[in-house]
Amino acid sequence: MAKSLVIVESPAKAKTIEKFLGPGYKVLASYGHVRALPSKQGSVDVDNDFEPRYQILPESRKHIASLKKKAKNADELILATDPDREGEAIAWHLLQALGIDPDTGSPRVSRVTFHEITRDAIREALAHPGSISAPLVDAQQARSILDYLVGFNLSPFLWKKIRYGLSAGRVQSVALRLICEREKEINAFESREYWSIEAELSGQSKKVFKARLHAVDGKKLDKLAIGSRQEAEQLVQQLSGQTYRVASLETKQKKRNPAPPFTTSTLQQEASRKLGFSARKTMQLAQKLYEGIDIGEGPVGLITYMRTDSVVLSRVATDEARELIRERFGDEYALARPRAFRNKAKNAQEAHEAIRPTSLRRTPEEVKKFLSPDQYKLYRLIWMRTVASQMAAAVLDATTVDIAADRFTLRATGQVIRFPGFMQLYTEGTDEPQDEESGLLPPLQQDETLELQQLLPEQHFTQPPPRYTEASLVKTLEENGIGRPSTYASIIQTLVNRKYVRLEKRTFYPEDTGMVVSDLLTRHFTQYVDYDFTARMEERLDAISRGEQQWRQVLREFWEPFINLLRQKEQEVSKAEVTTEKTDRDCPECGRGLVIKLGRRGKFLACSGFPDCRHTEPLAADQKQEPEEPVYSDQSCDKCGAKMLIKQGRYGKYLACSAYPDCRNIQPLVKPKGLGITCPECGNGELMEKTSKRGKVFYSCGDYPKCKYALWDLPKAEPCPKCGFAITTEKTTKRYGTVRKCPREDCDFQETLVPPEKPAAKK
Repeated sequence: MAKSLVIVESPAKAKTIEKFLGPGYKVLASYGHVRALPSKQGSVDVDNDFEPRYQILPESRKHIASLKKKAKNADELILATDPDREGEAIAWHLLQALGIDPDTGSPRVSRVTFHEITRDAIREALAHPGSISAPLVDAQQARSILDYLVGFNLSPFLWKKIRYGLSAGRVQSVALRLICEREKEINAFESREYWSIEAELSGQSKKVFKARLHAVDGKKLDKLAIGSRQEAEQLVQQLSGQTYRVASLETKQKKRNPAPPFTTSTLQQEASRKLGFSARKTMQLAQKLYEGIDIGEGPVGLITYMRTDSVVLSRVATDEARELIRERFGDEYALARPRAFRNKAKNAQEAHEAIRPTSLRRTPEEVKKFLSPDQYKLYRLIWMRTVASQMAAAVLDATTVDIAADRFTLRATGQVIRFPGFMQLYTEGTDEPQDEESGLLPPLQQDETLELQQLLPEQHFTQPPPRYTEASLVKTLEENGIGRPSTYASIIQTLVNRKYVRLEKRTFYPEDTGMVVSDLLTRHFTQYVDYDFTARMEERLDAISRGEQQWRQVLREFWEPFINLLRQKEQEVSKAEVTTEKTDRDCPECGRGLVIKLGRRGKFLACSGFPDCRHTEPLAADQKQEPEEPVYSDQSCDKCGAKMLIKQGRYGKYLACSAYPDCRNIQPLVKPKGLGITCPECGNGELMEKTSKRGKVFYSCGDYPKCKYALWDLPKAEPCPKCGFAITTEKTTKRYGTVRKCPREDCDFQETLVPPEKPAAKK
């Protein structure tokens, strides 16, 4: 029996690690978190200095029971959960759940961490065991309790003021605010017209190139300087008769350095830009690559730990990269000394390495056959980024040519790659729309006369700021120090699941509910959805992890002003104020004012006289536009003879009498199909085929609501042979075939017209 029990988080990771250890070790998985704050009120005892009331997760009970049995027979318990705050907290929770006191020495308890799952890394970690870091555990506890206090107090507030089922979160609500405020900027944006003028010119080489009008009378033209077609045409007319010559020609050599190796955030951004992966998918794929893939020699961790803010590479990795670069690209592409990077992100924690392949010798081509297509794409991206980060800088010649034409100056730019360097392998993607890269310019000489081929005026319009994509949202959150990169995927998923936002072509669009929730929180809880407040709280959590602050004190300072404000707003804010907006339109049915309401499917127009008047209609996309003209059908009201209107209701289009409110007749847009069978209940109406609100066909009397006789099965004008009732019904099912029976409950007549098909005999 194993003397040492090693506990990791996932079974895949356990399988990989057990391969590297000898027979004296048994590696088991906790299957992630084992204890948490229950999702209910009272899970944090605020009156008892924020004492958390953790419970073992229901899905973890069987795993804990199994681990307890194994731990009883082990001499040593090695906690090898992930090397971050969350992993440290899981290790601490494991001891609590297993009922093991590390101070008793039975079994001996140690904590080991490793940044990659390779044989050398595992052995190195076991050779230098440590203990659980109390400050890291405290920081994670503070984060969990803080998120609980915000979520389980603000969410019920949203239920009361908007509707049940909504949620708020310390970081989630800030991310939502970013998306909603960007949408408001887009809606408020007023596009402006502007023009550019380019000239196609040629010199002695006869090669045509383009130059843009840059200045008039020595004054540089800004982007919006030419504001109309008339101005552009006047300038074109003046430029047409000019003589063009090269006034100045300047070439500068520029160096371009590669991007740093991946962090959690930059990996999510680049995988979104280049591979179209969501943040969640990227992290799931990275987790598999980290935990281990069987590449013909058993499971091997292919990348280092994927939750990191660090851009540092180990000396082993940089040495391996230098050798590989020399072999593949040549000595001129390799660096004499490793390139070091600094993290620009706010609140970055650089305790680990960057995300990199555990061995750069495992090229993407070599491991491709062992990976799924998506795993291969992500591994290749990580491999290329890591290698490129240690390649020589690219060298470019940037040429600027100013061309004089009397009082006008035109400018042409060109770029030549003299040495590709890292660009031979990889260049970083971007969220911003890029202008076409400057091309090659022909050989030109100072004072050379140029020939005008044609002038090209072009109309443009200023564009609003772009909506956030997953990549740009993650980038903004990280730059502002909001949340941790490891949580971004779950935050984005929550916003989508709550229907606060929708993702279309990887772009975020806020839903009506999301806008209302964001407006409510921003207006009444400004400081708690403020970007700086959230970043400052992350800084305090970092201080706790370094042992510089006490976690309970941080919670005390947050809680009192927060709960006092919440109690105040519960009294001040009404539901109607949040979910209803007045309009300048009147209800077409009763004349009272129409209001904009928020429903489960978004905003809509409704009569303020509800419930006396139940008129509703869709909300026009542009509230400033005039109400649509009424649409008349070709049918007349069968009660008063007035024309019927085609109207849109909650369940689709329907017909309503145009003489409302004098006549309140309504009927389906598609008239029910008559069956030619007299209703057996009233003897007057005709049985009609109709469709329920849920789309199911049924049959009822055409004189409804005077007669409410209805059937689910198809009626037949054939009397019951047993009781003589005027009709019978037919129903066909796979189990019973086609069956005819009497619709009366007190008659048991039933006969099989077509027996069910027998199942085909198995060969």
